[in-house]
Amino acid sequence: MTLIDHASVLDALETGTLRAAEPDPASPGGWRVRPEAKAAILERFADRALVDWSVGPFRFRDRAGVPPHELADESVRIVPGGTSVRAGAFLGQGVVVMPPSFVNIGAWIGPGSMIDSHVLVGSCAQIGARVHLAAGVMIGGVLEPPGARPVIVEDDAFVGAGVDLLDGVLVGAGAVIAAGVTLTGTSRLYDLVRGQVLVGTPDAPLAVPPGAVVVPGGRAVRGAFAAEHGLSVATALLVKDRDAGTDARVALEEALR
Repeated sequence: MTLIDHASVLDALETGTLRAAEPDPASPGGWRVRPEAKAAILERFADRALVDWSVGPFRFRDRAGVPPHELADESVRIVPGGTSVRAGAFLGQGVVVMPPSFVNIGAWIGPGSMIDSHVLVGSCAQIGARVHLAAGVMIGGVLEPPGARPVIVEDDAFVGAGVDLLDGVLVGAGAVIAAGVTLTGTSRLYDLVRGQVLVGTPDAPLAVPPGAVVVPGGRAVRGAFAAEHGLSVATALLVKDRDAGTDARVALEEALR
């Protein structure tokens, strides 16, 4: 296990030299969790002293060990209106954060990504380059257990409005998750293209294939009572692989950057 200087962990996380999880082709799912990084983050919470900060007309009070993020990259744009970014979050070159949003400690957001309004990027979540998290997206966080995989959204993915991604689910590069989909690490994803069911477990969370287009759907509930009342449960459907038409629908205007 790599030794980490707990005193400088926030600096290492903010510069991107340390990540809670990192790409590793040799690891399951192509990602390796860094439990020692999570342990170093948790060490920061051991200091229970509270400190006040003032930013313009706003006042904040939080743990002394997790101060607000200091913006060092002049290409990062955080639009006024109530956004909060904790220290220990990495924001890549050209990241745009619309208000109000919250980016928690240990999160990693790749270059050129757009974080839209009312978005939560949870602790240790890994968001790739050129990703669009649309309005109201919730990316779950994870600090414990230390070995658990955080939510990962790989490069060039598009996550539609109101999507919830939780419990270590992995969204592959270029995938499109339509508005309103909820995916957890143990969700079932029905692949209508290849005729298979993708299932996640606590030890091997669900992985959405690269380039997949996923929309909300439903499936009938078994049993006489369910049939009598026409009941169904929500599920996610992989309806096609990303194509030129999909690209056109999810493209961001360069002016927004």
